[in-house]
Amino acid sequence: MKATYKYLFSALSLLLFMGLVSCDKDFEEVNRNPNSPETVSSSLLLPNIIRNTADEIIGKGWGIGNVVMQYTAKIQFTNEDRYNWGPEGNPYSVFYNTLRDVNNMVLISGELGENNYVGAALVMKSLMYAFMTDAYGDLPYSEAIGAKEGINYPRFDRQDVIYDGILADLERANQLLGSSSEGIEGDILFQGDVMKWRKLANSLRLRALMRLSDREDPSAAMQAIVSNPGQFPLFENNADNAALQYLQDVPNQHYLYTTRSGSFDEYRLSTTIEGYLKDMEDPRLFAYFQPTNDSGAGLIGGPEDYAGVPNGLADENAYGYSPSGDPNKGGSNFISRVGLLFSCLTCSEFASPVGFQTILMGYPELQFILAEAREKGYISVGDAGTYYENGMRASFDYYEERLRVANLNVLADAVQPSPVYFSQDQVIYEGSQEEKLRKIGTQKWLALFFNGLEGWFDWRRTGIPEIQPGPAAFIDSVPVRFMYPSSIQALNRDNYDDAIGVQGADRITTRVWWDVE
Repeated sequence: MKATYKYLFSALSLLLFMGLVSCDKDFEEVNRNPNSPETVSSSLLLPNIIRNTADEIIGKGWGIGNVVMQYTAKIQFTNEDRYNWGPEGNPYSVFYNTLRDVNNMVLISGELGENNYVGAALVMKSLMYAFMTDAYGDLPYSEAIGAKEGINYPRFDRQDVIYDGILADLERANQLLGSSSEGIEGDILFQGDVMKWRKLANSLRLRALMRLSDREDPSAAMQAIVSNPGQFPLFENNADNAALQYLQDVPNQHYLYTTRSGSFDEYRLSTTIEGYLKDMEDPRLFAYFQPTNDSGAGLIGGPEDYAGVPNGLADENAYGYSPSGDPNKGGSNFISRVGLLFSCLTCSEFASPVGFQTILMGYPELQFILAEAREKGYISVGDAGTYYENGMRASFDYYEERLRVANLNVLADAVQPSPVYFSQDQVIYEGSQEEKLRKIGTQKWLALFFNGLEGWFDWRRTGIPEIQPGPAAFIDSVPVRFMYPSSIQALNRDNYDDAIGVQGADRITTRVWWDVE
């Protein structure tokens, strides 16, 4: 009996050993989940990269950019309008998470020789880093996205180093795009048009060079770009705009379409932009805002049917504000909402899921950059006045086209200016250089309405137009940066301390490197 048990035990042991050898031999293959791939193609990564970037930029535009640049003012929960800003978690968290996909896209397509994908990834990387560094200042850059290499506590790079990297990546992107033959599938921004990616890369280079112009002379680099359009193509019209087009169906409608009406209604026409638009009889008033409910004007009225609220009021004063000064005519019915082009579904029967676009950079902005560059002598190509007028006309044309897409034809018919608009004293390209630059800056500000934080970034460089804190503001100056997220202090404290030791206190009043006082 003992011999039998011994035989059985030996046989079972042998079978178990053979099974273990067999399992170990094919272990990786057997335990690989075919429904959960370890790597994916760039065509699957790119849509998410574009959408995350656009959503974060437009979200910041709605919540902070429009308010701090006094396109809109808040009538409820006015902390943003009063500069009661704490540590800002995004775009920091969203963009660094998205940059992991960008890095994977560069590695995957780089190994496959898919230069078009690598070029598009570098453009998106540059766009995100520029947005972040303009918002926060110094950031993890050279050591960011390095966890796989054991870098869990990345050091912060100075802003000038970050911008050197941005400009180098954009130049490399221009070289790579079009140097391979693969189509850019998953491209929800340009639908695979490689030339438009190149135009965006070079237009972003001009934006970056102008941003740094108070620190570094941009003349040689700008001139090299504008004098060689064959090698460095730029936006040529509104059709080249880097503008994310939304779709009819969930979840692809525009950013505000599915928001609550109460959230949409917190933001109203600011008296600051109201003054500029009405003084110049600028018909973008009809695109940017709606007549007050009290006016009874419907979709469109005369300028007198639009009324704003000052920025920076305390909650109790903002909600009941009376534009006329009559205490019996105060409150939300007497203040203009943001325009129908941007409206949420529950806010109006005329809301469109597809009329509004998120603009990452557009042709009007480029023309104003060129106008300023020509006026200051950074470039010798073209005429400053022509660039300036091109920028204005392109802005009007853009809103006419978008309003027609949204089936708001009565507004589209009204949004083009009269011929005398361009000859009035506040607009015509005449006067001293200071006066001309002020006109360029003012029109650029008007054209950058609801364009992320770009209006704020540019205002910090130019000071145009004049923006003053409201009466209930927590500080006596307009904020010039975001505070770092609280999580950075907790998780990367030593490098955080080093960064603020160089840049300055982590406050919204501390200027970033390029922002020369």
